[in-house]
Amino acid sequence: MSEFHFTKLTPELILDGIESLGIQVSSGLLALNSYENRVYQFVSEEQRRYVVKFYRPLRWTDEQILEEHQFSQRLKDEDISVVAPLSLNGKTLHEINGYRFTLFESVGGRQFEVDNLDQLESVGRMLGRIHRVGHTALFEHRLAISIETHLSEPRKTLQAYEIVPAHLQQPFYVILDQLIERTTEYYQAAINNIDGAIRLHADVHPGNILWRDGPMLVDFDDCRNGPAIQDLWMMLSGDRQQQLLQLDVLVSAYEEFHDLDPKELHLIEPLRAMRMVHYMAWLAVRWQDPAFPQAFPWFGEDKYWEGQILALKEQFAALDEPPLSLLPQY
Repeated sequence: MSEFHFTKLTPELILDGIESLGIQVSSGLLALNSYENRVYQFVSEEQRRYVVKFYRPLRWTDEQILEEHQFSQRLKDEDISVVAPLSLNGKTLHEINGYRFTLFESVGGRQFEVDNLDQLESVGRMLGRIHRVGHTALFEHRLAISIETHLSEPRKTLQAYEIVPAHLQQPFYVILDQLIERTTEYYQAAINNIDGAIRLHADVHPGNILWRDGPMLVDFDDCRNGPAIQDLWMMLSGDRQQQLLQLDVLVSAYEEFHDLDPKELHLIEPLRAMRMVHYMAWLAVRWQDPAFPQAFPWFGEDKYWEGQILALKEQFAALDEPPLSLLPQY
């Protein structure tokens, strides 16, 4: 089966998969915003709302997917507000015609307000509780955040897929290689100076947080081993002064449940650089999926790559700035 396409995942096959679990669908299938996988919301004959997620073929092994499920269920068992897969017929991972899928209860919620410090404080507490569980063991089968996975392999991917316009390749790869060299230097120095890796959600951005009576974290598809700060830094936005305030609010609440090694703050800009490079390569690999050119038409345009050259230069400069620090406590 192709790694890229869901061409054989028809509505009929989706319904057959759901009904094989003893659930009858009474509504249509509402496609939700997911490009990596295929995710649909529906209502059953019992008027229960569900979400079904079909995993992209060949991306993860069964063992890696089950570790994702087990981790999110462990967090839910600790009364942490996360969405975990449903166990049906004694299993959370199911298969039909080579497509693996899982079901979730459909949960509603408002959009997380990135500029709301009260909400940010609640997110800090939630992440502290998650990491208190995450630090007790490491994933055995899932990947770890590393220079190899987020810089070296993506660099090879970008060149192999020849996605950068020919007339922009020279300036693009010059700054990319400079960024990779500097990021590698700083990341290795910082990672060797902290306590160690823990289990992470690894993709904690505002789009993965629903607001109900408090924050609810969704989509553990990218969970990995890595430094704790990975689950914190994407909550920061705005200029440096704004980020310092946000960081102070976030970490103060986080440390009610789990300590953060302040040396991990030196990893924020290297991790930001790694995410930038990894994201470009992710788009390049997925470009053969018909959904991607439709959703990201700008990826093939000169303007996008010109913007990336500028962004890489700005990130290269940011690496040499003093790291963010916590405000002094009185």
